[in-house]
Amino acid sequence: MPHAPGAVRRTERRRVRPKNDGASRARIPQTNAEKKGSLAMNAMIYKKKGPLVLFLVPTFLFLTMYLYYPFLMNIYNSLNKIGGLGESSRGLNEPVWENYVKMFTDPLMRTALKNTMILMILTVVFQVGIALVLALMVDNIKVGAKFFRTVYFFPIVISATALGLLFNLIFLYDGGMLNQLLQNLGLAAENIDWKDPAHFFVTMMVPVIWQYVGFYFVILVTGLNNISTDIYEAAEIDGASGFTRFFRITLPLMCPSVKIVAVTGLIGGMKAFDVIYSMTSGGPGDATQTVMMVMMRKGISDGFYNQGAAFGVCFFVVVMILSAIMNTIMQKWSDSIQ
Repeated sequence: MPHAPGAVRRTERRRVRPKNDGASRARIPQTNAEKKGSLAMNAMIYKKKGPLVLFLVPTFLFLTMYLYYPFLMNIYNSLNKIGGLGESSRGLNEPVWENYVKMFTDPLMRTALKNTMILMILTVVFQVGIALVLALMVDNIKVGAKFFRTVYFFPIVISATALGLLFNLIFLYDGGMLNQLLQNLGLAAENIDWKDPAHFFVTMMVPVIWQYVGFYFVILVTGLNNISTDIYEAAEIDGASGFTRFFRITLPLMCPSVKIVAVTGLIGGMKAFDVIYSMTSGGPGDATQTVMMVMMRKGISDGFYNQGAAFGVCFFVVVMILSAIMNTIMQKWSDSIQ
């Protein structure tokens, strides 16, 4: 078939989408009894609310018992005088916001909040960026796509403790894999302490980012697969370059997936705890403390459950505010490029 002048020859894409018009499906005629049974089932599902309530009520009770009630009690406990975990309240504080004042004047909290905010920003930028690049690359290869999807997704199934131990071996000072590699390549004359004040943030950031890149990669690949190939074919016939197709077709149509990944990455960065704790335990000193680590430390280790509760309430409020801001920014960005 001849191409239009100036058009780019269309390359064969690997995805073949089945037609959804129903014409290609074999239709099996239904008997009158089957039709009546199907209509009766639909009537029971959509008109009778009893079965729906039967399934919804247990879920609501479970959420109320293990999510909403503990959260409300946490707010109440943050206003009380409580010592260790499990101790009874000795009454309300005077003033009631005393635990919140102590929290915001605590130097440890300021360090943890600074680390968490930096980690959150870097997590969103690098996790979403790397996942998007990998998704675009895998989506355009014909051989080995399933292999790469499995390889990139694999880190998410590794437990946080095992992941922390793995990166401890990589960043180990004496005999660590990274130090040996750098010395063998002639890039370092001696061992580097990756947990000293000059390097600890890289040590903390790398495993957190690496762990969830594969998860976001799968979400973005799914979004790419939902884009019709007909749009790309029409753009290629019109002479659109790969750069133009990405910014005019791929990115606008992937906005919902990118928005989900960005908001999820923001929340994940705020909740970073397990991998960092298994690697550094908050050290050296308190240099790698995060909000989650301080909350656990105050509420359980140090025996200040009321202050830990105050940390939890503030953490929830900050996450909700930042998530709303991120969602608004992503929505405006989506509207501007569409």
